[in-house]
Formats: sequence, structure tokens, C-alpha cells
Amino acid sequence: MLMAMIENIYETMNLRITETAFELHLRKIYPTRNILSMRETETVSGQECLDVQKKTDGSVNIIGEVATDPVASWMIQSAQVASKFTLFTHHAKTFPDLVTALRNSMLRAGVFKDERTAEEQVVQVLNFDIHLVKDFRGRRYIERVTECIPVEEKNEYTFDHRKEKTLEGKFDKFMDNATYYFTKSTNRELYRYQNILEYHDGTYVLTNKITDANIRAMLDNMDDTDAEEFIKFVQRNWGTKVTRYIAEEQEEVAPKKRGRKPVNQ
Repeated sequence: MLMAMIENIYETMNLRITETAFELHLRKIYPTRNILSMRETETVSGQECLDVQKKTDGSVNIIGEVATDPVASWMIQSAQVASKFTLFTHHAKTFPDLVTALRNSMLRAGVFKDERTAEEQVVQVLNFDIHLVKDFRGRRYIERVTECIPVEEKNEYTFDHRKEKTLEGKFDKFMDNATYYFTKSTNRELYRYQNILEYHDGTYVLTNKITDANIRAMLDNMDDTDAEEFIKFVQRNWGTKVTRYIAEEQEEVAPKKRGRKPVNQ
């Protein structure tokens, strides 16, 4: 599937490939594309390959397979700098498993020492997860498309204790702030996720709307023709009025309760 996805990337975008072993062979499949493929050797590390690629005017970084801890580190780096987006493959069974596996790889590779910091970096670069399955009949298909939504930290502390006249009232307000603090410190949710598309009974159905932030980011990276088609798709399937740069939720159009809806293309 990763090889097939290249066909839908604009040809103006330069592709930079990093693999531990050459498996994609994208230069043979797409001979007219600007593609630079690298792999580590006994004398050249994968990190050095990635450092060189950052200086070659690449638009899209592709990591063949994130199967080891160092490769996970390369993926995070390439997704954060020097490219519009990064594609990679992984064998996690669920989306939380994917986040946990990448977080643990970052810790084992020594990039981070704190679990929470490592997980924050992971969820910042995971936009969408396309999950493929192979059933017992040998059929391969996309089971779901999942969107990762990082949870923004909000300041919920108050200064209401200043309005209290009694010591007991001030103490109660202090305890409220203390509860917020310890909740953030011990049980803070770093991300949530939702399935955008699911496969049910031989057809694909839309289950949740893509967040406005990702819709705007997608529009910013489309040409005019694709942007207009995507705007129509969003409005037709989710009842959301979208302009080229602004997405606004329409009142009374989209149902309050998100249900499963067949895909209208």
C-alpha cells in the first residue's frame, strides 16, 4: 500500500526514502519522480543518511518500516523537521499500541528519559493511521482510518480564593486548584483518537468528522482542483461549510450525534 500511495503524491514533491534494507524500489516503479533512496551500511549509519537527506530539498520523507528502536527515532526526527509529512509502516494492532510502541522505542533508544515527554513527541507527529488487515481467507483490506488528536493543556486554575472572605472558603478554593494540579501531574490525557473511516459488511462508512485543524492543513497542501473537490466532500458527508482556509461548523446541518454514514465520493 505504501508503494501505491506514492501515485497520489504531487509530482512536484521530492521523495526521500530511508530503509534498513531496500524493499520499496520506488525509483523503478516511478522513474519520472525525484526520489533519493538511502540505507545504512557498515560504515554509514542511518542517522547520517537522515542528516544528509535534510539538506537535499525533500518534501516527503518515507521510512520503509519502523521495526527497530533507532528507526523509530529517525521517523520522529523526519516528521518534525525538513519535510511536509512523513510516511512509514508499523505492525501495531491498535492505535494505542502504536503510540505505546513508538514511545517505548524512543525511550530505549535514549532519545528521551521521561515517558510523558516521549509520548508527547509521538502524538504530535501521528496525524492519521491507516490500518490494514489480512483475514483468514487471505483478503487484504483497509479496516479503518484513525485520526490522532493531541490534547492541548488548558490552564484551569482560578483565583477565586481572593473573593472569599473566610479562611475556610479560601482553603476550599485552594483544594480545588490542588486537585487540578495533581490530576494534570498524575493522570493527564495526552491524546485522543477517533476512527474517520471503517469497513463494515463489504463497504466503507464514515464514522467521525476530521478535525478542523487537519482539514485546514490538508487544504493548504492541495492544488485548487483537489481543494474544491475536498471542500465538496466535507460539506456533503459531514455538513460542514469549508472555505479554502477556514472551516466552520454549520448549525442544524450536521446531526448532533455522529452515526455511521456510507462514503459519498
